[in-house]
Amino acid sequence: MNDSGRLGWGLTVALGEGDELHPNFPLKAPRGKRAMPMAEAPSVDPKAKTAEHALTDVRRAKAARLRERNENPFANDVVPRTLGARTLDVAEVRACAAVARDDAGKYPDDKVKAATGGQTFHIRGRIIAFRSTGGLSFLRLRDRTGEIQLLVSEAAMGPGYASLEDLDLGDIIESEGTLASSKRGELSIEPSRIRMLTKALRPPPEKWHGLQDVETRYRQRYVDLVANPLVAEVFRARSYIVRATRKILDDKDFLEVETPTLTPLVGGAVARPFDTHHNALDMPLFMRIAPELYLKRLVVGGLERVYEIGRCYRNEGISTRHNPEFTMLEYYWSYVTYKHLVEFTEVMIRGIDAELRKAMPEAHARWSSERPFAIDEAFARVPMAQAVRKGLAATEIAAFSDFLGADRGFDAAACSQVLGTDFGEHIKGWAKSSPRAKAIDWGNFRKGWMKCDNDGERLFAAYEYLCEPFLTDDYKAADGKRSLPVFVMDYPFETSPLARRNDTSPDRVDRFELFVHGRELCNAFSELNDPDDQAERFREQVRKKAAGAEETMDFDEDYIRALEYGMPPAAGFGMGMDRLTMMLTNAPSIRDVILFPLLRAET
Repeated sequence: MNDSGRLGWGLTVALGEGDELHPNFPLKAPRGKRAMPMAEAPSVDPKAKTAEHALTDVRRAKAARLRERNENPFANDVVPRTLGARTLDVAEVRACAAVARDDAGKYPDDKVKAATGGQTFHIRGRIIAFRSTGGLSFLRLRDRTGEIQLLVSEAAMGPGYASLEDLDLGDIIESEGTLASSKRGELSIEPSRIRMLTKALRPPPEKWHGLQDVETRYRQRYVDLVANPLVAEVFRARSYIVRATRKILDDKDFLEVETPTLTPLVGGAVARPFDTHHNALDMPLFMRIAPELYLKRLVVGGLERVYEIGRCYRNEGISTRHNPEFTMLEYYWSYVTYKHLVEFTEVMIRGIDAELRKAMPEAHARWSSERPFAIDEAFARVPMAQAVRKGLAATEIAAFSDFLGADRGFDAAACSQVLGTDFGEHIKGWAKSSPRAKAIDWGNFRKGWMKCDNDGERLFAAYEYLCEPFLTDDYKAADGKRSLPVFVMDYPFETSPLARRNDTSPDRVDRFELFVHGRELCNAFSELNDPDDQAERFREQVRKKAAGAEETMDFDEDYIRALEYGMPPAAGFGMGMDRLTMMLTNAPSIRDVILFPLLRAET
């Protein structure tokens, strides 16, 4: 990180004695040399070429000049030429001079020289800013660890100073030199040598076009990562998050495994799959929507604690929370129940966040200060029926007053008596009952309610429309400002075809989902290990498919056979790693945490 912060192309960069720079400004030639203007193109019809083509042609001409001098503009050898020079990353170079930094963040030149003893350093990186004035040039170089200024003087470089006129923003170079300080106290390298490693034939994006356009950022992530350092931070964070997740599970003696992504049946979750075909075997296949049924086969086989972090595919709509291709963590833990996983999930999320804090302290401090939710307090634990009851009370709809006044739990059948089969004629009146009632999506709630076949599905529909959108309002942290993560527990068994029924309330299953500031993060339940019960659930899924439902599972005979060999009591857990990264880095869209999200074809 440079002293003034990590900045992208097209922004003001602290260059010691520099001024504000534009990413495509004409580079000023070293003194006594003629610069080829950035906007100057070879002799072509100007109407036939865009401005970008013209800039690209100039860069190609510079690459040609390098070849004429027997210099390769796309080199592969990167070695120091000065005897005793140390090849270091930028962060390592900065660390060598850390003791010279004063309280104001400046580097007095005498202290820099004393700290490094005139040692020669060899670095590599991309030019992100460049300014020349007289016999002095200022380049800012960035590598994966940070940025540093090159303070290039004609006196030190000699004849090699003239080669600077072949450099452009975006070029990747190597440099050797000693550490010094600019007049403004910025740590710099005074190069004795600069060499082109890779010529960038395209100019970096302009400030207001390439950097801010969302479509371009997602489609050309390679440019986005260079132009927007904060974007690169998110993807570094994602890597640390996945690493921390593995560490926590490994420390609990889980075994990481890999299971098929091409499957002959649809299973593991209720979703619409992508279908494909294997030519050699002449058989239809599906891209997996979840690894669940294969992982539980391994539990049957005696691998009592297993997990997988892998890609899954669901042929569904694209939104800020959904991408057809995503990364899922699933683990299965023998001899525990879903209540044990509730406690472990809190511990795991806090542990992952703690590892992120250690790996990226500055970025984590920024992210955590901006989070609208609290993970340092105990998460809320709410049965679904209780959450719906609370949501109905908040609507202040008179039709529910008698029902809600009763001192008993939520009863979907009683709720059905109030709503009937079609409550369309009441919607306008109900929406006027309160601000909460007005915010409800009554139209889609009515459509969903009318498709329900049983009280379990009706309970879930009521939860989905009357409660889930308001979790951030209903469950607050102690400060009253941030929301609390909420474990919504005890789902109806009709909506959970793989979960175990509760022993005392067989109309419910031992399942929870965790919502963090309104976003579903993970799903877990005690596993169904009764093969006859599971077979009947599969049959129900097949009946729904026959009736036209698209998001159903197939009947998996082999999985039933596996259960018949005996699966120990177990609980299973699934979490989207993309959503976890969104949560911990405050990313507004899942596309911000997937390097190459699916986009429409370019037109």
